[in-house]
Amino acid sequence: MTKISVEKLFIVCLLLFAFSVLPVSLPAAENIKFGAIDVQKILNESEAGKKAKTDLESLIKSKQVSIDEKGKAIEKMKADIEKQASVLSADARKTKEDELEKLIREYQRLVQDSQAEVKKREAELTDGILKDIREIIDKIGEEEGYTLIVEKGMIVYSSKGIDVTDSIIKKFDELRAKSKK
Repeated sequence: MTKISVEKLFIVCLLLFAFSVLPVSLPAAENIKFGAIDVQKILNESEAGKKAKTDLESLIKSKQVSIDEKGKAIEKMKADIEKQASVLSADARKTKEDELEKLIREYQRLVQDSQAEVKKREAELTDGILKDIREIIDKIGEEEGYTLIVEKGMIVYSSKGIDVTDSIIKKFDELRAKSKK
């Protein structure tokens, strides 16, 4: 049995409510206009989304370089300890092993901090784009007379004719281009 997220359950309830109330509250069924968007496509294909992805990838690469360097230092220290094992006194070996453990803890902390920083940056980039997209969706919804626009990923089926994702990307890119000038 699969778990249904609260968000999906809310969408299903909203759709059921809309289908049960709309025909009664609207004068004619032909006035109902639905749209669907693919938010992931917007994030992947809009200019701002592509730039955010590039920025995130460069951050990840820079963090990976630091992590790799620290990992190589650990491997070198391990190899040195193994090579010198027969000539080191018990105290000297213990000191080297303590240094290695400290280096390993630093490595683990670096990995965790890097992951947290990347996750935070991704959220910042995505949230900024999503905020702008929501405003555009509201504008298109009003201007083009949509009754309901839903996220495509939450629907089992939708006609390709109701997908307004490309229109959202176009307006989003235009808005971003205007704001840069």
